[in-house]
Amino acid sequence: MIKKIIKKYFESFVYFYSYLRYRVFIIIAFSIFIGVLDGFGLTMFLPLLQMVSDSATVDSSSLGKLRFLIDFFSSVGIPLSLMSILSIMLLFFFGKGIIQYFAGIYNVNVREWFIKKLRVQNIKGLNNLAYKYFVMSDVGRIQNTLTGEVDRVASSFINYFNAIQYGILVVVYMGFAFTIDAKFAVLVSVGGLLTNFLYKKLYVTTKNISRALTGENNIFQSLIIQNVANYKYLKATGSLNKYGEKLQNSVFKIQKSNKKIGKLDALLTAAREPILISVVVLVIFIQTSFLGSDLGPILISLIFFYRALNYLMQMQVRWNKFLSVSGSLENMTVFGKELRVNKEIKGKNDFVQSIETLELSDISFNYNQTPILKDISLKIHKNQTIAFVGESGSGKTTLVNIIAGLLPIDQGDYRLNDSSSQDINIDNLQNKIGYITQDAVIFNDTLYNNISFWADQNESNSRKFWKAVKQAAIFDFINELPEKENTILGNNGVNLSGGQRQRISIARELFKDVEILILDEATSALDSETEKAIQQNIDDLKGNYTILIVAHRIATIKNADRIVVMKNGKISNIGGFYELIEESRYFKKLVELQEI
Repeated sequence: MIKKIIKKYFESFVYFYSYLRYRVFIIIAFSIFIGVLDGFGLTMFLPLLQMVSDSATVDSSSLGKLRFLIDFFSSVGIPLSLMSILSIMLLFFFGKGIIQYFAGIYNVNVREWFIKKLRVQNIKGLNNLAYKYFVMSDVGRIQNTLTGEVDRVASSFINYFNAIQYGILVVVYMGFAFTIDAKFAVLVSVGGLLTNFLYKKLYVTTKNISRALTGENNIFQSLIIQNVANYKYLKATGSLNKYGEKLQNSVFKIQKSNKKIGKLDALLTAAREPILISVVVLVIFIQTSFLGSDLGPILISLIFFYRALNYLMQMQVRWNKFLSVSGSLENMTVFGKELRVNKEIKGKNDFVQSIETLELSDISFNYNQTPILKDISLKIHKNQTIAFVGESGSGKTTLVNIIAGLLPIDQGDYRLNDSSSQDINIDNLQNKIGYITQDAVIFNDTLYNNISFWADQNESNSRKFWKAVKQAAIFDFINELPEKENTILGNNGVNLSGGQRQRISIARELFKDVEILILDEATSALDSETEKAIQQNIDDLKGNYTILIVAHRIATIKNADRIVVMKNGKISNIGGFYELIEESRYFKKLVELQEI
């Protein structure tokens, strides 16, 4: 029961508290201090009015239970004159202003600290995410959550705590009003509660629209990613306008939801003042006409209630603004849980020794319930060159990804030297791996930073840089550039040829001093002449690294020490090039089809 109540009414508070801890209560304390000092300052208006009306005495009993304030000043020897009352009012309001200033600074610092922590935590969570989960995730949702949604969560933070602060001020001012005139306070409270019922339906509507808006933003981000990634194809086939219509429809949906939320906000803001005045006027009429109350205490209570109702309306407006972005907060909460639940499990033991053997024994791997690899056994020795061939979907890349520590095995045993992969910190293995794919990874930065991965440009790293580019056969190309290694490569190396991009990728892995070099269809997108040149680069590295090659073109793996033939998620044959021609009908057919 308690958990249900907390989930329904305090779920957002629990979420913010999980980040902010004690800071939440400091924010609340500031609000209480501000309200109390403001209340004390406003209380002094009644003795001021009394002095103006009869220029003589102050009747503290008219303040109800707040008369202790007047009694306190009398007890400490402060006579209640016009100047002393004005001075006391100034003291309270200046005190309120000072605390309000520090509260504002503190709130800004807490907000920025919260957003920084949220961003950093999400980045770390994403980078620690299990690869198996990542490949099945919605990339658009991930990007939207890490970028646009963070700004909306920041907005939810501001509006949520503003609503809390205004709510606290409502309670403080109501407390002051009750101590002066309880009957007046009860009537205004009833009026305030009635206004809350008017707003309730608007709250529900706003929250539903916010949830829909978050989903629409996720879809839009996904479409944008695909538009950029597939721009060349869309441009070449005249499909940009057609795809653009999909993007425009997504924009229109987002705009429609934002308009609905904007209209609701406008309605709440516009209705606030008229409703507030209506409640106050009605209560004063009832008090003076039917209950025979004095106007003096009513006026002071009125000031408190006007403040209270004003903050109540502001609280309702802020709460509705919070609800307008609450879908983003829900999305961020779920996203954070997904990152934690699907975090990559790493062994505790450090693996610092050189990799002498990689051994798979009877391993199996599934995506959900679909079997991908079955009963795989393979042993790879240091500095061997092993190639993997087979039809699409035969499991070649999946097997290499398991060796690279990207995917966990479901059954069997994977050992590095004599250590189980489940016991070691997989980061230690991956720091020893260079990975080159068909789509070369190029960053929008200088050649030096692309290859050195932002290493300091000192003498030692410069020597490593030039050694790596020579090994990757891209030394001459870099030297011919006007800016040489400081040349900016642009978005994904748009001005580079396929061969140049792949050589840069190879140089980057060699700069890292890796032990294992994985090439996953690394040359399949290149023309024959470039492929041959890249293949020569790879052959020159043979014997210096453990090289794992996934390939469709048999010519690129002819010089491999061993070739692993995959079929339907199993290893059908292992052997050298000429050995497999004799033993494997499938491999022999591949050789004949490719005229090798």
